This record gives sequence, C-alpha cells and structure tokens, in this order.
Amino acid sequence: MITADDMNWDTPGAFGGKVADITPNIDRLASEGMRFLRAHVTVAVCQPSRSVWMTGRYPHRNGAEGFQPIRPDVPTLQERLHAAGYLNGIMGKTEHLAPREKFCWDSFVTAAELGQGRDPQLYYHHAKAFFQKAKAEGKPFFLMANSHDPHRPFAGSAQELKAFKKHLDFTRQIKPEEAVVPGFLPDIPDVRKEVAEYLTSAHRCDQTVGQLLRALRESGFDSNTIVMFLSDNGMAFPFAKTNCYLNSTRTPWIVRWPGVVKPKSVDQDHFISGIDFTPTVLDALGLPPLPDVDGKSFVSLLKGGSDPGRDRVITVFHETSARQRYEMRCIQNRRYGYIFNAWSDGKRVFRNESQSGLTFNAMKAAAESDKAIAERVRMFLYRTPEEFYDFESDPDALDNLIAQPSLRKEIEHLRRELLAWMQAKGDPLEPIFRKHLS
Repeated sequence: MITADDMNWDTPGAFGGKVADITPNIDRLASEGMRFLRAHVTVAVCQPSRSVWMTGRYPHRNGAEGFQPIRPDVPTLQERLHAAGYLNGIMGKTEHLAPREKFCWDSFVTAAELGQGRDPQLYYHHAKAFFQKAKAEGKPFFLMANSHDPHRPFAGSAQELKAFKKHLDFTRQIKPEEAVVPGFLPDIPDVRKEVAEYLTSAHRCDQTVGQLLRALRESGFDSNTIVMFLSDNGMAFPFAKTNCYLNSTRTPWIVRWPGVVKPKSVDQDHFISGIDFTPTVLDALGLPPLPDVDGKSFVSLLKGGSDPGRDRVITVFHETSARQRYEMRCIQNRRYGYIFNAWSDGKRVFRNESQSGLTFNAMKAAAESDKAIAERVRMFLYRTPEEFYDFESDPDALDNLIAQPSLRKEIEHLRRELLAWMQAKGDPLEPIFRKHLS
C-alpha cells in the first residue's frame, strides 16, 4: 500500500493532471492495473482517513473522529494479518495509526528516518530492507509506505524553510507558469505560486513511488504482490482537504494485481471508498473478514465484474488537527452532491491549515477589490447549512443549487437517503439533521 499525503485526485497524469510528466511512476502503475475514477476516502483529513482504511468502519464507529486513537475493542486489518502469519510494516505517518499496539508492526520507520518523509532514496533503502526481511523469514507481508509529500510545507516554500530550517532536496521545480490552478481557486499570482510549490512536492512524491516499486521489483516480489496507491485526502488548499467537497474526498486509487487485474483497466462507474479497503484486502487474500465493518470488498470489480449497489458514496467530517469541530456530511451519486454543514450558523468561522499559506492570504487581499473572490472567501469561512451541486457539470462546487426549485425532487431524495444512512449507522448527528429537516 503506497499512499500520498494530501494529493488531489486529479494531480497524477493518469487521472487528468495537466502538467507534463508530473507523475510518470504513478502513471506507469496505473497502466499496469486498474484506475478507479469514482474512488473516495471517507473523511478528508490524515489520521481519521487512515484509521478508516485499517478498520473498515466510519470514524464515529471506530473512535478516531479526529486525531485520536481508535477504540481498543475495534479490530484492525493488521491484527488479522498478524494472526495469519504476515509481516506488517509501516514507513512514514507512523503517528497517524494509533494506538500502536493495535497495528502489530514488525517494522516501524518514522518520518525522521525518511528525510522528513520526503526522501525517495531513503524510502528505497528501508523498503528493500523490509522485503529482504520478509524473504529471509519466509513470510508474506503487508507494507504501508506513506510519503509525506505533497503535504504542507511544500517544496521550496517559505513554510518549509520555517519548519525544517532548510529547503529539502528536489530534482524538478515546477514553475508558476507551468502550474494549472484548480477551478475551485482563483488564478492570481500567489495562488499560482503556491500551486507550483505543491506540484513540485507532488513530483517528489511520484519519485518515492518509483523507488518503492523499484525495491519491490529488485526483491523478486513484483509478480506476486498486490499494489494499491491512493491519497488520504485532497490537496491542502481552501475547498479541498478537511471538507466534504468532491475535491476533498476523491482520490486517485490504483490497484495492480498481477494475473488478476487486466492492465490499463478503468472503472468509471462504481463508487468505492475508504471503508472498503480492509474488506477488499482480506477478500483478496482469502482471509476471514473483520466483524461489524461498514465497507465491503470490491474484488469483484477488480476481476472485471459489476456491483449495482455502488451508485453513491457517503463522506463525513468531524474535526481538524487543531481539534476544532466542524461537523459535515455529504452524500453524492453519479451526478449530484448534497452537503449538510451542521456547524454553519452565519456566525462561526471555519479554520483549517490551508489558511496558513500564500493562497488564502492572497484570496483575502484580492477580495477587497474583487466581488467574486470576496464571495468565495465568505463562503469558505461561513458556508451555509446546506449545499447542493451538480458535480457532473460543476465538479469544483462553484454554484450552490440548494435553492433551485427545479431540483427540489433531487434535493429531497438525497436528504432522505442521508437521513436513512444516519439512522442505520447510529450517527450522533442524526437528531440534529432530523431537526434541521423538520
């Protein structure tokens, strides 16, 4: 399992990224397996997202709604693999799966041992050692290799210099004129500059992916190892990470399974999400499923089949890394997305890490003379209790259609679907949402 940290779904070239050769290794991996174009994480922030992956449960059912450990009674993928004789390893983001004893790590490599989680060669070195250990002990293995790119601080940025007291190495610097600014952000100079820094980090992440795959290949495990790549959430910019927009949770999920998954496969119809990771891995390995999970295996899709039940996805948000609660829920189908912002009352102000860099400060400055940008800033800070988007025509969520009379039927349908999910899953937000609807 190879993960990117805060990589937007459409950054890799294989998923539509427009910067030439930004992710050649990820693109090659995609050509050797299956790309999922409707893949989502369940919650768009680091530790909760990763805790969902390893338990198959929504955050309110595993205990890690924010940056907390999962509950002791919640079983994990690693416990099941350990019991089956697997060697478990983790590289980077080690503190984001807790408590440590629930994950049965046989190999534990911290970010400090990996050049702040941003040195591709160190990932190669430690991955090679892990694979050699598995070979020497004659054990099957699970390796979770987590890049810290392209998480803030970005490569070459002032934030990086402040955080690490130096600029970390990179081999290709994306220039502002090369960058493509996402549609949910205004294309103004400092935004373009920071997007370029993000893309420089994304390229370094791709190099880490390449070095990890090189270590796997050189160790002789290339042909009998399932490889999955995905990001834990969207990019750390306004209207992406730590929210419930399409660009918050959509993820570039790739699966390479030699002899099973047809190369160059693309699934553009089925929704898969973070809760499905553990059920899928255990199904693929022929191991017993964990009890009481919320997700389900998508092995049938990997084998070329279909699943008519995968026509929607539920995503959630609870709290930021600063422990500030901003309860949000989203339900989306192939066309529409409905978001409930329980925290939005017209007075409370939204705060997250994306406001610390160049982009949001530039947006605030531009808002003084640009009414359109001023409205985007206001929307980001205060929201509205309900949002409704046609993600088919408006994937950047620029036009809130919640008051559109012609869409009342679709809005009511998704409201009812979300309420039914809340009731079925025991969501603590259900009474608040029910009161809002009444």
